[in-house]
Amino acid sequence: MYRQKHQQRTTLTAAALLVPLLAACGSEKAGGGSGSAEAGEPVTGIRWSVDSVTVDGTTHRAPDGAHVTLDDGGRAEGSYGCNTFSARAAYDGDRITLSDAASTEMACDDTPMDFERTLARTLTDSALRARAHGDRLTLTTDAGDTVRLSRSEDAPLHGTKWTVTTPATDGRAHLTFDAEKGTVSGSLGCNQVNADATVRDGHITLGTPSTTRRVCEDSLMDAERALTKLFDGTLTSSIDHRTLTLTSENGMEVRAVAEP
Repeated sequence: MYRQKHQQRTTLTAAALLVPLLAACGSEKAGGGSGSAEAGEPVTGIRWSVDSVTVDGTTHRAPDGAHVTLDDGGRAEGSYGCNTFSARAAYDGDRITLSDAASTEMACDDTPMDFERTLARTLTDSALRARAHGDRLTLTTDAGDTVRLSRSEDAPLHGTKWTVTTPATDGRAHLTFDAEKGTVSGSLGCNQVNADATVRDGHITLGTPSTTRRVCEDSLMDAERALTKLFDGTLTSSIDHRTLTLTSENGMEVRAVAEP
């Protein structure tokens, strides 16, 4: 569940909001210093993956999944690596203040909690200035601590091996969509599968599946029967970074992650 943090204030930078200032300055940087962002380089509406946090001269590499997203509506959200957070975002020049911040309180074995605490403190203890260059964004505190981020693009639907995480199949179930052939193929956890796949406007219509006829342990067969229900119908699909969500017409949801 979410924990409310009273009066926490975080400062990031929304370069998109600096464009009006830069319009009168040609190619100069807003603020005239290294802490400003280049004109025309958007910061809002982008999922920024956290690459590292440097505090007191020590750099801590970020775990997979740590990210920050700012929107033009005054909201910020993201993940410290395990726990997610959200906050209100108030912009002031080349700074942004996050208030009413809240985060989950999970403990994840594969994410160092020390890193989460370091990142959270860096984002909340003082104001940060942004320097955006292409696909890179650096947030720097007045004390010189930095958060380095890079633009994170969604994985493509076609050509990506999507390993199913829900329902659980111990990583054995996976699907790959082929745009040229108009098909999907892979494994349902026990048996191999092939079917026609038509992708249009955020929806995927799957044809009748062709599968092998192996029999596996009960848990895999149960998951396989659930996955089989995706076929012979139209699914709603969405991709968030490296997570694919497929929702059937009867509301069944399947999640899968992109293989590196």
